[in-house]
Amino acid sequence: MTENANGKSNAGSSSGDAIRMTKSDDEHSVRSTTSTGANVREEYNLLSAASEDIVKIVSERAEDPSHVPFPVTKEDLSELANDRTRLALAKVLERALTQVDSERKSGEDGDAEAPDEIVRAQTHISNLVARMKANADREPFPDHSPEQQHADADAEVAAAALTSLVLRSSPETGLDPDPANLQSRIETFGTNAIADKKLDSFLKLCWEAVQDFVLIMLIVLGIITIVVETTVGVEEGETCGTCWIEGAAILLAVLIVVLITAGIDYQKQFAFVRLTKSLEMTNTKSVIRDGKQINVVDADIVVGDVLSVNAHNLASIPADCVLLGPEAGTPIKMDESALTGESKMMSKRPGDVVLSGTTASQGNGKMVVIAVGINSVAGKIKARVYESEDHDSDDDMDGDDESPLFTKLTLIAKQIGIAGTVAAVIAFIVSVIVGIGVQKESASALIDYLILSITVLAVAVPEGLPLAVTLALAFSSKKMMKDQNLVKHLDACETMGCATTICSDKTGTLTANKMTARAIYTANSNFVCTHPAVTLGDMVLQSSTRPSESVIELLVNLISVDTMNETVLYLDEDGKEGITGSSGNPTEVALLTFVYQLGRDYRSIRNGTKGRADIGDLAEFLHDGKQISFSSARKMMSWAVPKEGGGFRLYSKGASEVVIARCTSQLVDGPVGDESTEDLSDNARGSVLNTAELYARRGMRTLALAYRDIPAGFDFDEKSGTVTNADGTPALVCETDMVFAALVGIEDPLRPEVPDAILRCYEAGIDVRLVTGDSPNTAVSIAYQAGILKRYHFANLGEASGEDGEKDGGEPEMVADNLKPNVLLEGKEFRRLVYREGDDGRKEFDQAHFDKIWPHLRVLARSSPDDKLTLAHGLNQSTLFTDKEACKALKQEDNIVIFPDRQVIAMTGDGTNDAPALKRADIGFAMGIAGTQIAKDAADIILLDDNFASIVTAAKWGRNVYASIQKFLQFQLTVNIAAVVTALVGAFAFQQSPLAAIQLLWVNLLMDSLASLALASEPPTPELLKKPPVNRSDHMITRRMWANMLGQAAYQIAVVMILLFAGPSLFGFDPGWKVEKNDGLYPGSKKENSVHYTLIFNTFVWMTLFNEINSRKLKGEINVFEGVFKNPIFCSIFVITSVLQAIMVQFGSYAMHVAEGGLDAQYWGVSMAFGLGSFPVQQIINVLYRLGIHSKRWREEKRVKKNAKYTTRNIGH
Repeated sequence: MTENANGKSNAGSSSGDAIRMTKSDDEHSVRSTTSTGANVREEYNLLSAASEDIVKIVSERAEDPSHVPFPVTKEDLSELANDRTRLALAKVLERALTQVDSERKSGEDGDAEAPDEIVRAQTHISNLVARMKANADREPFPDHSPEQQHADADAEVAAAALTSLVLRSSPETGLDPDPANLQSRIETFGTNAIADKKLDSFLKLCWEAVQDFVLIMLIVLGIITIVVETTVGVEEGETCGTCWIEGAAILLAVLIVVLITAGIDYQKQFAFVRLTKSLEMTNTKSVIRDGKQINVVDADIVVGDVLSVNAHNLASIPADCVLLGPEAGTPIKMDESALTGESKMMSKRPGDVVLSGTTASQGNGKMVVIAVGINSVAGKIKARVYESEDHDSDDDMDGDDESPLFTKLTLIAKQIGIAGTVAAVIAFIVSVIVGIGVQKESASALIDYLILSITVLAVAVPEGLPLAVTLALAFSSKKMMKDQNLVKHLDACETMGCATTICSDKTGTLTANKMTARAIYTANSNFVCTHPAVTLGDMVLQSSTRPSESVIELLVNLISVDTMNETVLYLDEDGKEGITGSSGNPTEVALLTFVYQLGRDYRSIRNGTKGRADIGDLAEFLHDGKQISFSSARKMMSWAVPKEGGGFRLYSKGASEVVIARCTSQLVDGPVGDESTEDLSDNARGSVLNTAELYARRGMRTLALAYRDIPAGFDFDEKSGTVTNADGTPALVCETDMVFAALVGIEDPLRPEVPDAILRCYEAGIDVRLVTGDSPNTAVSIAYQAGILKRYHFANLGEASGEDGEKDGGEPEMVADNLKPNVLLEGKEFRRLVYREGDDGRKEFDQAHFDKIWPHLRVLARSSPDDKLTLAHGLNQSTLFTDKEACKALKQEDNIVIFPDRQVIAMTGDGTNDAPALKRADIGFAMGIAGTQIAKDAADIILLDDNFASIVTAAKWGRNVYASIQKFLQFQLTVNIAAVVTALVGAFAFQQSPLAAIQLLWVNLLMDSLASLALASEPPTPELLKKPPVNRSDHMITRRMWANMLGQAAYQIAVVMILLFAGPSLFGFDPGWKVEKNDGLYPGSKKENSVHYTLIFNTFVWMTLFNEINSRKLKGEINVFEGVFKNPIFCSIFVITSVLQAIMVQFGSYAMHVAEGGLDAQYWGVSMAFGLGSFPVQQIINVLYRLGIHSKRWREEKRVKKNAKYTTRNIGH
């Protein structure tokens, strides 16, 4: 006896007082016998005895009695799990029989009785295998036919044979819990755990972080600087003092970047490990060992264990199993959506394979484990995802090693490195020519020239870039967390901004993964709810053709009464949140939810109905009700309750084709309180059946509701002489001559926010494709509602269709058969088209053929996990964009625009089946609530709210990261260009740079790193999603950025040159090249830093600081201050940097290579004035750039007109 949501016993579903109409005795007798007439129980006993004898014989002859060899291998059982057919089960038994026969013959020792028992069992199994092989060629049989029942009985015995003879367990008592037995099974068939992926050590993460090209250059530069300064740079009698500080500062900068990057990765790595371990400790299952039911953790389950599964616990299957008989009441149904993407509950019979990773949603039963760990279906996927040591990849589906962002940054770093090296070599050569060749300095000056060239290289290399990128990504990932995006890999932030295609799973991603009533035909009115944000109940109540109150009352009473107590809605008692959860049969949950949408409470209706209430004042009349339970033979369920005037009202629901055939009249609208009916004419019946077909073609499951009034004294056991059940047995008279009440269409509905999210993806230039294991019509229905499929994708658009298929036309029939070629493919056809047979006979991926298909492909239905992987790989590797003729043809013929670069693929999903593709894609999204742990581990980003719309948020932040790094590069490289030119001019003129290396390091590392955080804190704007993704091959530095950088650098260089050459005469101080000739390191020098060079340093920094505000804009916007005061982080960093600069100049002294005592107010005014000058300079740059663009456009138009004139002019004769 079970309990309902109120804690009361489910007497309505288990009381002996209520009548139970189940399968007939004849059906049971057929179902539980094999085709040879032997009783299944006798077969069980025979197999059990034979198994014990075989184990005894083999144990006596085995070298180690505790390790008796099994007649099959783990590969044999893994093959059975993969094939999942009864023929595969027969083949496993056949292979085992061969081995058993060999063991028996080698073990005969004169005991005639035991071998005879074994021979008899072998004979039965041999006949069983022969029958199963013969049936494989004839299946499928009609439901409930004698052939189907005989085949089911054979499969049940085969499952018992597999358990007893092959796996040496027992369907009743399970395994012997002896540790030696369990260890033997682990050694033979493996453990139910995947070898953990070895975690990267902190040192390894540091090593990976230091592979950055810029960091390598900085390390080399730092070491050379220290070596030169402390050895050859110090002459005899001199002391080094702090000469090493510049090189050490460079190495310190590298250390900071490496530690931050490695620390972030190390912290996240262990956070996921802790989460995984906590989940593993709570995953326990009930197994039968030595006849006792015990709980063990998933990792301790072994092959041969007998699991006890109960749908009330929503048990997740931890290993591949075979279901054992006999059936216990309601057939067990499995939710395989996490593994296959198919949202339909799959009924399982004894002998069927139950896959790991699936969930029992209805019924209960026992099953024997056949494959664990790496040998199970889910285990193979998990091993691939984790790249565990158990998995060897032999495919060619590996992706790129770097994200698009880091590929571009690596290119920029190499280009800067080359440019810096060239500049350093030029500086050295010119210094040698001028210093030694012209000014006749001694050869010892070569050391000074070498140090100068190293300074030039230090200026050219953007020391702050690696830290800037890390800070930008880390800041954005933190912000994305608040927007429900958990970023596991920092570079995933930006990669999503480059995404060109999203391949989305259906179940749990686009849809709610919850069966819901979405259509109803009642009282001659058809209501189909297509808007995801509107419920069917609301639509019915607000419709102009709303049914009368009497019709609505009858429907809600019918559903509330004729549903099982095990199906429960959990309602918020305060009424604020509505339905908070549910349990039980998903179809009944959908019906009860519809009742709630109509404003009724099914609990009140049940508890207020005599003969149905099991609590309250009416509970004592429960025995007056008559329940006729659902059976697969009848395909319907009924419940009769007494009427106040006497007699009964019988409510029925079931398969539409069965219930409609039993109806002779139909419900129509009538006055309140009057349930009007009319004859169900042939036309009316045809209309109902056509509607049912329409629902089915749109991917809905159909369910019919009916009722009839029965007089008192009616015999509920009476059988009809004319009407039969689905299996051919006589139907119950009480379930005939009924009144058709409604036809309900049920589906897994689209999430309300999805259509708008997909529309925003299209506006952002991101294509969306649906990849699902569901049926084609279901996939098409969801894809059309979501906006993935448009009207022009259908061949027949309806009457008066517009040319574009989007206006003036009728509604197209949203079914797979009506789609244009290659818009939808099923997995089987997809594999046939994109794979070819190689010279060695192996299947090879055909990229050329794939490129002919994918531009048209919008929906991939009935796909396998490998299909998703193939799609992600093929799109990623496609070079179709290079075929200009093909792209032109696609545009002209089908209006398909191919992105002009390699695709960047985002894959979304929540199930185990999605994991390999999530890992292969450039960016993988997993659902944080409904997603399996394997999917989360494979993904780059986890959507914490399971909301597809959050992907759009991720794309927006990703593009913002890209823009932030562009802003920083624009800022940083402006500094570098100006500084390199300044250093070169100093080398040419004075063989000395006016900007010391430590000053440039301050600008490049500390100030620029703070600037990167300031620019990264710029919030994303809606305009980011109004343009297409950035090409993989596009350089990060655009022409507009070059104009900004060169213009600002030219201004800074001009100012520095004026101060360098005209400063002493303008302001009356000593030239810096005289005061600092020996750099304060040699005996006899003044050991003073000049005001001249300090002024140049301060002015240069303030021009840089104010240009940071200009760098917030990349497109030449006039108002560079727009939004700046709404960003407190940017403002704070600007103030902090300004204060630090003031401190460095006034108190930095020898440490910062500035004049003792800093600068006077006069020189501060000069510095600030030149700094503020960067704002008008930016406006001049904007004007000149626009004039240049207009001029180029004018010249192009003039050229076109001139060519047209030459082409069209008359030619005289």
